[in-house]
Amino acid sequence: MSSTPLPHGPDTSFSIARTTATASSPSFDRPTNRPSILSPAARKAARQRMLFYRQASLDRVAALAGVAPSDLTRYRRELKESGLPDTLLQRGAGIAFTHELPQGALLYLLVRAARPEHVIETGVRPGYSTAWLLAALDANGAGDLVSLGPGPTSHRASAVQNVSVGQFVPPGLRTRWTLALGNTEERLREILAGTHRVDLFFYDNGPDVARARFEMRAAWDALSGRGILLAHHADASAAWADFCRAQGLPPQLLDAGPPPLGALGVRTRR
Repeated sequence: MSSTPLPHGPDTSFSIARTTATASSPSFDRPTNRPSILSPAARKAARQRMLFYRQASLDRVAALAGVAPSDLTRYRRELKESGLPDTLLQRGAGIAFTHELPQGALLYLLVRAARPEHVIETGVRPGYSTAWLLAALDANGAGDLVSLGPGPTSHRASAVQNVSVGQFVPPGLRTRWTLALGNTEERLREILAGTHRVDLFFYDNGPDVARARFEMRAAWDALSGRGILLAHHADASAAWADFCRAQGLPPQLLDAGPPPLGALGVRTRR
């Protein structure tokens, strides 16, 4: 599987060269826009939103990971003391992105508790969710993430269009990361074929119902016995509801949102 190499070092910007994986893969230049300067009050509000949890969502994380809700306390304290929210804000993840995906901290808690070895996400763009996933893998001291992108911008906050792919991912978190450019069904088949059983699959590839159905079916077939399937913007199309009904279940959510985040675990399916 040919993928774009990830740069390392102290530089806080991120540039991706054209990949040879597929002729349709675009190139991404160093972003020309600078992160907006937030007031102390706005920064505090954004940080609080990043670390907001609903109790029902915490209970769902515990159930999916097969741990007691109390086991999440240490990880929640860990995040509260973490510099990750501030790093994301410094790299450009302002108010627009905390509204775009407020469940980043839930992704972190889920990965810390479930301890997946192989994680795949699709539709990566600035790398907001990517940073949370990688931070949790790094804290676990094990696991890897493959991100397929770039994702579409049609259903996302307008600010996403002005940010480079992977811009939010700090250099220090990239050692466990493979960024695969060329966002096609065939490219995803290659990734799944070249990966051991997947423990966590995060669909974040837009509202196209045909693409969503394909990815959910392909991911479910590739999941390990403890695997978990997640779907961002679970209400963006009928795909998630239809997939859950095919498993004999009503639509399953990790978090009500907005936007709702769908979640279904192989071992928790009943």
